[in-house]
Amino acid sequence: MSAGTVFVSAGEPSGDQHAAALIAALRRVVPGVAVEGVGGPHLEAAGARLLARIEDLTVIGFVEVARKLPAHWRLLRRIQRRLKDGDVRLVVLVDYPGFHLRVAAAAHRAGVPVLYYIAPQLWAWGERRVRQMARTVSHLAVILPFEASFFADRGVATTFVGHPLMDRPTLATSAQLKRELGLDPSRPVLGLFPGSRRQEVVRLWPAFRAAAELVRRDRPEVQAVVAATGGATYPGAGEVRVVQGRPRECFAAADAALCKSGTSTLEAAVAETPLVVAYRMHPLSYLLARRLVRVPWIGMVNLVAGRQVAPELIQGAVTPAALARAVLPLLDPASPERGAQLEGLREVRRRLGEPGAAARAAELARALLAA
Repeated sequence: MSAGTVFVSAGEPSGDQHAAALIAALRRVVPGVAVEGVGGPHLEAAGARLLARIEDLTVIGFVEVARKLPAHWRLLRRIQRRLKDGDVRLVVLVDYPGFHLRVAAAAHRAGVPVLYYIAPQLWAWGERRVRQMARTVSHLAVILPFEASFFADRGVATTFVGHPLMDRPTLATSAQLKRELGLDPSRPVLGLFPGSRRQEVVRLWPAFRAAAELVRRDRPEVQAVVAATGGATYPGAGEVRVVQGRPRECFAAADAALCKSGTSTLEAAVAETPLVVAYRMHPLSYLLARRLVRVPWIGMVNLVAGRQVAPELIQGAVTPAALARAVLPLLDPASPERGAQLEGLREVRRRLGEPGAAARAAELARALLAA
């Protein structure tokens, strides 16, 4: 008997990678499964036939999302028509809540089970929408430890599968990575991580670059490296080394970092790189976010720790002087600020679970296919 078709949707680059890992693991336990959906190069390389590409969807902020709504509605109608064909046996959704909660509802109406991998951050901004998930999502695979009880207590079948960051292979030593990145292994390194999206880079890069200049004015021996992303530019980099496509290596090589909020702060925790968290968004998006968000921190590293491990700067507080002032103690091996943060980062790393997140999520998918 055919394993049928699994429809997978990933709305942004990180989701594309996680979806591809899940599908690769699923094909090991369900060899005959066919896969199609929405994604990018990683999901396509995993063997999925793409109905649409993430490049057409990926934006951030309420104002920016509004501009993409017509494209989202057109794609949703295509997915609804596809689900009516009757041969899709499972829908797998990866993160990207605004769109995927609608896809989950469409799948539920079509009688197709839904596995949601990497939960929407409803604990931060949309607790009322958890009831919708309880009705439309067959099983939720969460990657943050505190999410399991939050969703389960509200009626959603939930399993903590661990964080995908823990599945990555071990890197070379910091000194070796500094050499690979063209840096002097005998000198400290300040890592700059303004984000993986062009909009994030535009808003954070100028302040990060200027902060690096202030740090070097105080500590001339410090080198700076920016983890660059395709599609973004880094004007005025000067002595800051621009490294494309190797954020993980940049984290492991850095002695301290300036980092945009989000999953990248957990990458710092895994690398045990002390950091300052920063974020800027469209002013109107920020005003709306302040009304909706109900968590005390923006940095995922602080949310997992349940306390402020890393200092946070938001919107107008993201100035070169404030960034430099916060990160300078973290570059000092003997400072109490660095020692305390390293202890907190190690605790965060332990809480992220054991390797094997994609494989455990694939087992949940296999069970739904067999039901």
